[in-house]
Amino acid sequence: MVGHNGWKLRANSPAWLLAFLDADDTWSLNSSLKFPQRTLDEKNSKALAHCALQNTLAFGFSYLYHGGTDSILFFLMKSQATMICCLMFFLGIECSHYKSKVHIKDGDKRQHPEGKLMTGRIQEKCQGPCTMASNCSQPCAQHFRGEIGFTCHQNKWQKSTETCTSLSVETLFKDFSSASRLSLAASSVPVHVLDFRAPEPVESVAQGILRNCPIDYACILDVVKSSEATSGNIAFIVELLRNISTDLSDNVTQEKMKSYSEVANHILDTAAISNWAFIPDKNTSSDLLQSVNLFARQLRVHNESENLADELFIQAKGLRINHNTSEKKFNFSASMNSTTEGILGMIEIPRQDLWKLSPNASQAISIAFPTLGAILKEVRSQNVSLPRPVNGLVLSVILPEGLKQVLFTFEKINKSRNARAQCVGWHSRKRRWDENACETTLEITNRVKCLCNYTNMVMSFSILMSPKSIDNKVLYYITCIGLSISILSLILCLTIEALVWSRVVVTEISYLRHMCIVNIAVSLLIANVWFIINSNFHKKAQDSKWCVALTFFSHFFYLSLFFWMFFKALLIIYGILVVFRRMMKSRLMAIGFAIGYGCPLVIAGTTVAITVPEKGYMRPDACWLNWDNTKALLAFAIPALVIVAVNLVVVLVVAVNTQRPSIGSSKSQDLAIIMRISKNVAILTPLLGLTWGFGVATLIEGTSLIFHIIFALLNAFQGFFILLFGTIMDHKIRDALRMRMSSLKGRTRVAENASLSPTNGSKLMNR
Repeated sequence: MVGHNGWKLRANSPAWLLAFLDADDTWSLNSSLKFPQRTLDEKNSKALAHCALQNTLAFGFSYLYHGGTDSILFFLMKSQATMICCLMFFLGIECSHYKSKVHIKDGDKRQHPEGKLMTGRIQEKCQGPCTMASNCSQPCAQHFRGEIGFTCHQNKWQKSTETCTSLSVETLFKDFSSASRLSLAASSVPVHVLDFRAPEPVESVAQGILRNCPIDYACILDVVKSSEATSGNIAFIVELLRNISTDLSDNVTQEKMKSYSEVANHILDTAAISNWAFIPDKNTSSDLLQSVNLFARQLRVHNESENLADELFIQAKGLRINHNTSEKKFNFSASMNSTTEGILGMIEIPRQDLWKLSPNASQAISIAFPTLGAILKEVRSQNVSLPRPVNGLVLSVILPEGLKQVLFTFEKINKSRNARAQCVGWHSRKRRWDENACETTLEITNRVKCLCNYTNMVMSFSILMSPKSIDNKVLYYITCIGLSISILSLILCLTIEALVWSRVVVTEISYLRHMCIVNIAVSLLIANVWFIINSNFHKKAQDSKWCVALTFFSHFFYLSLFFWMFFKALLIIYGILVVFRRMMKSRLMAIGFAIGYGCPLVIAGTTVAITVPEKGYMRPDACWLNWDNTKALLAFAIPALVIVAVNLVVVLVVAVNTQRPSIGSSKSQDLAIIMRISKNVAILTPLLGLTWGFGVATLIEGTSLIFHIIFALLNAFQGFFILLFGTIMDHKIRDALRMRMSSLKGRTRVAENASLSPTNGSKLMNR
């Protein structure tokens, strides 16, 4: 005959073996957790001992009952046969356990007839060619089910996913099932009364807990806490907690909350953080947070204040509150690991909000997670820059209806002055941090205070850090004052150029020179105006088309500024190197406008066309080019830095050509040469945009604040420097302006004399 498991049995096989194999049909269960099915070779040494012990005891007591001492010899022979059958049963299954699956694109494979890749032993990494877009998988270590996935990156196999797990619904309650079997086999009852089939299988976690430990869930603790925190086990435990939250949250007690927290604490340990990255389902961390919040919501607080959970990586507290309660606070101090000092967090419920509660007593519960911030994975959004590191505790609150606002105080993990904090709330449906849920009310070096809006979708809060953002009042004032002076200086520069234009553009070279200065001033003036508009643009309107327009024009005019400075550098080189053959003025002007406005238009337009469809054109917090998602900012940074580098070479060429040593030159002549070189460099530096070179230093993480201040000073006042070095220090412009003023004074005197002449006086008298 053939059993349900596919094992061929003889007709005269012992009844106990038929019952044993029939009962084991239920070993591969489709439990409500929907985990991979359990294989029969798991912990086969324990299973083999269990099989032999159970059946040996059963037959021993049975034969002793019926035959007494005369049947002892037969009993011993039978027990040996039982052991042999069990051994053969498990060895047969063990032979076909480990298989390796490799899927490599355009790679040679050595396969079985069934199409499986042959491997002699378990490899730590994949064997075979590593080419782009290829992937493979390897089996897990012994006693684990699942596989480890690898992807080819830079011609090397790198681990990408892992589903290795030693846990299952059966293993959670295996000890309880074994105990019931042994106690049944050892009882001295007639053999026809004994039932050698396995007890009713546990089909779900809820069923197993209700059957074995419905009071405190303690029956699962030993198995979970003794398991290795592999990626597969972490995913299993998160699913376990989620099922408990949905199926067993009717009557949550403090004992149940304590056991629940111990299970969660096992996978929140700092030693397990790195394994979260290899879980295939990236929503697992969000599911954990939502499950804990859902379970805690069903908890009932009976005392005025209770410590509901006090684990190393998860803490929970509860308070009884009503409309007469004074201001309430939750204070937490949780460590990132067992050796560091605790990170502080505080939750305050304002007194005025407590007045909104009903007279009946209510409760508030808060949960602190010191390591969850490093685990939470956000869902990528169109205007969200990822990743966004968390810089404090993750604090969850469960509040009664009527309480909508909560005050949080977070201690920063990274207390660097360059780490700007942003208060956020975790949106459980969108599975990402929501900046609109909170506002920052106070920020100092090591702490941040946030006012947050509590809803059913936003129950967990923290602070994010942006180490590349500098939020300093000194920089703010420098930028505001510098831009104001720069705009006024540029307007004055253009006014002076308009007054003296006809007197200073008498030659072709002077015409082109002043044309460059005027276009540089116009581009910088408009760019500064757009910068001010962008900085004051309303945050909530950043998704509109207005923000796209603001970003485009800011990008275009800043690029125009750099390309006109580049054209001026080309004119300087042209004047130095080309002496005899000169281009026509009209041709040079056409080249200038093509470079100054044509190139920026092409770059800015291409950037819009490529990034706007992907919704990665703008930053999430400002109307400016995005960096984190699409690297659109490179469309400004690369041209600007290349032009600055080229212009620096031009300045060096000018400095070399200015130095004309002569034989027998005196020290005074050398000093004059040095002064002339310094003057040329000082004039060309703002006109050619060399001050923007300090921007490279500000892009490096951890750069000192002094570099940011120097960069802000030099570029915020660039308009003033253009007026000073490009206009006022030009003696020809000063002479033309003096003549212009003299002619205006002369005309004024002529008009005054004409008005005071006798002829005009008689005319006035006749009137």
